[in-house]
Amino acid sequence: MMKIIEAIRDRQSGLAAIRRDIHAHPETAFAELRTAEVIARHLERNGIEVHRGMAKTGVIGVLRAGSSRRAVGLRADMDALPIQERNSFEHCSRNAGRMHACGHDGHTAMLLGAAEFLAATRQFDGTVVFIFQPAEEGEAGGRVMVEEGLFERFPVESVFGMHNWPGLAVGQFAVMAGPMMAGADEFEITVSGQGAHAAMPHQGVDPVLAGSALVQALQSVVARNVHPVDSAVLSVTQFHAGEAYNVIPELALLRGTVRTFKPEVQDLCESAMRRVCDGIGASFGARIALDYERGYPPTINSAAEAELCREVAASLVGAENVRGDMLPSMGAEDFSFMLMVKPGCYVWIGNGGDGNLGGSNCMLHNPHYDFNDEIIALGATYWVRLVERVLSDA
Repeated sequence: MMKIIEAIRDRQSGLAAIRRDIHAHPETAFAELRTAEVIARHLERNGIEVHRGMAKTGVIGVLRAGSSRRAVGLRADMDALPIQERNSFEHCSRNAGRMHACGHDGHTAMLLGAAEFLAATRQFDGTVVFIFQPAEEGEAGGRVMVEEGLFERFPVESVFGMHNWPGLAVGQFAVMAGPMMAGADEFEITVSGQGAHAAMPHQGVDPVLAGSALVQALQSVVARNVHPVDSAVLSVTQFHAGEAYNVIPELALLRGTVRTFKPEVQDLCESAMRRVCDGIGASFGARIALDYERGYPPTINSAAEAELCREVAASLVGAENVRGDMLPSMGAEDFSFMLMVKPGCYVWIGNGGDGNLGGSNCMLHNPHYDFNDEIIALGATYWVRLVERVLSDA
């Protein structure tokens, strides 16, 4: 049986209404103006100090109790995705081409629920910093917050995040020390050849042929350069070349992504890719240029904070329902930028279902997805008990 705080359970329908209102008015990266105002006003109504405008649309709430100088940060993302929603329920997106397909509306509602309860009870000694972060979906709002001095302006000793996870049962959490989400890099490769008539290929240098060989050769980076016990994914996802059936083009353009869990594997993949590009270029007489862009770093939980989160979750749902055996996700998360400068932990809370149906059963980033309102009270309770544990007045 889940040990949900009764006062929060009584507020679940109200928090669900906030969540559905945000779902109906989704806003994408750095444009979360309405969402930020909903958050800020809710915090202010509950007597929480509010700071607007960090990373353009971010909202910071500060709540103090007792006399301790200790502080903890809790983070929720609040942006939507550029997806056309395919649901038909009443709170379906009213903004064409935008949708809360990753549950950030639910993450916001859970943290607001925790904030209002903590403001009413203040059974902790220290400061809670509520971080409502914009632009998680590909625009690195977490990095922008850190660069703008998040932890200098609002010092905390540790920071925590949480994400709903479809396919993980309601009433379960997943908490692992070490890597939780992968680092995500992007690359673009330009293969320059020499155009020619397709019937006379000997008069040119074919970038399509060189590019095709390169796609295959790049698979050796993971297969033969990365240590077998480490994980990495290198995927070429785009190949653009030519416009006519009888012309060997001048250029071919390849794009893709690299996912890793360790910075040293990330470095290895980039250097190996450059070596392969140089080799294939020399083999075919083509010029090959690699533009490799570092994206989100791996999301790595510190051991002590992961154990703390495991204990808090177990106190709510039982140790048997706190999964430590799940594989890290190759998806990426910009909470990683916060974990690079502060110890902390990122957990998954079960959203239910098997990931194959509509609504809360859908996997993330699906146009039929919807956050499961049944877990709002549990998520808010988790945040409260975590704060009370970290900022204990004992």
